[in-house]
Amino acid sequence: MINIVQNRKISFTISGILFLASVMLLLTFGLKPGIDFTGGSLIQVSFSGVRPEVVEIQEALDPLEYGNITIQPANDDSYIFKLRFVSEDEHQVILNTIRTAFEVDASDTADIESEETITDGDVVKEEAKLVQENRVIEKRIETIGSSISSHLRSKAWYTAFAVVFAIIFYVAYAFRKVSRPVRSWKFGITAIIALIHDVAIVMGLFALLGHYKGVEINVPFVVALLTILGYSVNDTIVVFDRVRENLIKYGYDKFEYIVNKGVNETLVRSLNTSLTTLVVLFALFIFGGETIRYFSLALIVGIISGTYSSIFLASPLLVVWEKFGRRK
Repeated sequence: MINIVQNRKISFTISGILFLASVMLLLTFGLKPGIDFTGGSLIQVSFSGVRPEVVEIQEALDPLEYGNITIQPANDDSYIFKLRFVSEDEHQVILNTIRTAFEVDASDTADIESEETITDGDVVKEEAKLVQENRVIEKRIETIGSSISSHLRSKAWYTAFAVVFAIIFYVAYAFRKVSRPVRSWKFGITAIIALIHDVAIVMGLFALLGHYKGVEINVPFVVALLTILGYSVNDTIVVFDRVRENLIKYGYDKFEYIVNKGVNETLVRSLNTSLTTLVVLFALFIFGGETIRYFSLALIVGIISGTYSSIFLASPLLVVWEKFGRRK
């Protein structure tokens, strides 16, 4: 049996370093909100031929005077444009500007082919084919007004607080028959401490990515955080439930031994569940495309952190509660 609880100082130190580093990143860089929370427009276009450089795109759009337009590469053939809220007419102007600058009509292609065929047929075929394939295709358009973005932002906060309080009450109710040596509400508080640890690490990582890579947070990111909360608390409750069963079976005298026994009995189950989930998430991260890449990354980091906290943080904290209670 692994002495996880007895060696809790090591896990507490690791968790403390990760948590403090995440908080420092959040305070220093902060999260970079996307258009879901700030309002604006997002347009993604792909190029069937050679994708132009960012500078060329910027030069084509500058005359429009639509304010600051962020141009972000996506996959190997696309660009994502993020800018202020634009009307449908402005949206069409942007598309037409890009198409005028970077694609040629079929009639123009025919002119090139017929003109060049006289001199060098082989060269003409290759050039005409290149022009025909270099089409600009709009893949998606998202537009969110300022009032809607403000509503989404407030709803995200309300939802997060509601979930946290619901978890505390649920755990307290589920463990209501446990009164010794740790009261039921302390199980709920311990689970919340582990959840704060998990969420802080994910948010710290995205603060770092936002500062250096321009990664923005949006509604899917909030969904990812809520998913992490649910997954992590489920893992923690499984461990706590085994501890409760062992308390009923073996009594309350050797609480540290009972907690450690419960963690070891659920260790394989926790690791297997997390690993099978991570296999799917890594597949989504690698093959799922740009739109869900960072959603998958948030879940990957959150599930790894949640599995760690359920085993190495939440359960040892119960022992700390118990020792603190005996000193009173």
